[in-house]
Amino acid sequence: MPGSPQWPHHESVVTSSGARTGLPVIIAVHSSVLGPAAGGCRIWRYPRWQDGLEDALRLSAAMTAKFAAAGLACGGGKTVVALPEGYDLTPDRRHDLLSDIGDAVEALDGRYATAPDVGTSTLDMVVIGERTSHVFCKPTEHGGSGDSSPATADGTLAALRAVGARLGGGAADGTGPLRGLRLAVIGLGNVGSRLAELLSEAGAELVLSDIDAGKRELADRLGATWAEPHEALTAEVDIVVPAALGGVLTEQIVPELRCRAVVGPANNQLAVPQVADSLQTRGIVWVPDHIASAGGVIHAVTVELDKRPEDEARQRVRGIEHTVAGLLQDADSGGVTVAAVTEELVRARLGTPDLG
Repeated sequence: MPGSPQWPHHESVVTSSGARTGLPVIIAVHSSVLGPAAGGCRIWRYPRWQDGLEDALRLSAAMTAKFAAAGLACGGGKTVVALPEGYDLTPDRRHDLLSDIGDAVEALDGRYATAPDVGTSTLDMVVIGERTSHVFCKPTEHGGSGDSSPATADGTLAALRAVGARLGGGAADGTGPLRGLRLAVIGLGNVGSRLAELLSEAGAELVLSDIDAGKRELADRLGATWAEPHEALTAEVDIVVPAALGGVLTEQIVPELRCRAVVGPANNQLAVPQVADSLQTRGIVWVPDHIASAGGVIHAVTVELDKRPEDEARQRVRGIEHTVAGLLQDADSGGVTVAAVTEELVRARLGTPDLG
């Protein structure tokens, strides 16, 4: 439905009923200006399937910004399947649903490729890959780039290094810009856990938090302070690192923050866009999540879609540090937020006045 009044900023939004499951498979293609669209496949429970549609629209637009800011030849897209309340996704039904998703992706004839997201895994991409070749982040033993979590954590670390340097972190002996800084990592899933370990190796002092109290073992092992999520979010630290679900930065929470910066891999951290201005008013640096979290998709696209060597993929991920350093400098020069500078960068690369 390109250029439809309902979704004027998206090139196409396709909703198909799966032949095997009857479930609605939504694929939103936001842009192909820079190249074929790509984005994760999300299987999640929503009160209404229309809520899944709204998620697909929002997340696909964010993927366009992520790719453009990273300098990749891809546009933004997203697959969302909204599971009805009470729907029992048995192993057999899951296989059928993944096959339905593969058919929907294949029907777009290369205009979109999908990868894991919330509710899907690298192994799920193998099943989808039985129906279409337009899939990435398959396990390495199946010829893919594997789990994107390590590269996402590495890219977030690169962003944090740039911000750490901005905040004056690091020892006098030049051992790194994060040494001696205090960081609160909220969310210890695959990305957050690896990031916490990397930060510990970099000499940062850590406050760790997760809704799963079982993750406290990691804090004990790293010699970190354990805190409840709200306590960690409002802790007196140099940098807060959101690494769980989005929407954590609200107008109500900003006055409670006691940090100098917020940088993390969690998607859609701002409850509303205006929160970026509120953070700047308080003198808190915020690096947009589509910059800080780009390492995983940069690595996967470089290796699987661009067919480039692993070393080049890692170099591109490390380049996030240079990108963030430049954004910080431009924001300072213009007296604006990093978010505003990032949006201008994305607009320039897309050649459009409106991101949608």
